[in-house]
Amino acid sequence: MGARNDDLREDVRFRILRLLQDNPALSQRDLARALGVSTGGIHYALRALVDKGLIKIGNFTASPDKRRYTYVLTPKGLAEKAALTGRFLRRKLQEHEALLAEIEALQAELDANDDKGQRIVKTASKQSRMQPSHGR
Repeated sequence: MGARNDDLREDVRFRILRLLQDNPALSQRDLARALGVSTGGIHYALRALVDKGLIKIGNFTASPDKRRYTYVLTPKGLAEKAALTGRFLRRKLQEHEALLAEIEALQAELDANDDKGQRIVKTASKQSRMQPSHGR
């Protein structure tokens, strides 16, 4: 279960860095809502990202509320986000392949038990395998 927890923590770090790169003025509450975690959990994660030198915190000077902060990715944070993006994408592609295999197995079970021979799910795996990959 340790590897699974590491993956979850890495996913949260990736998602935080991704959100902050696009909108550095997001509040901790907004980040928490966007990620489905507690505000306390976001505070802890942000503190860890600051301690690792991945983000820096500044005051949001345009805001009348001087308690508002901006979270800016450092060069080290941008490099880490790029590395996390690659690992995140590989994990999601593996999950996708596993889901396609499970769907095919379930469809085969239904087909074996279905007198009418109707396919409930079109073979998504065949369709997705035929799509060209985009070298992004």
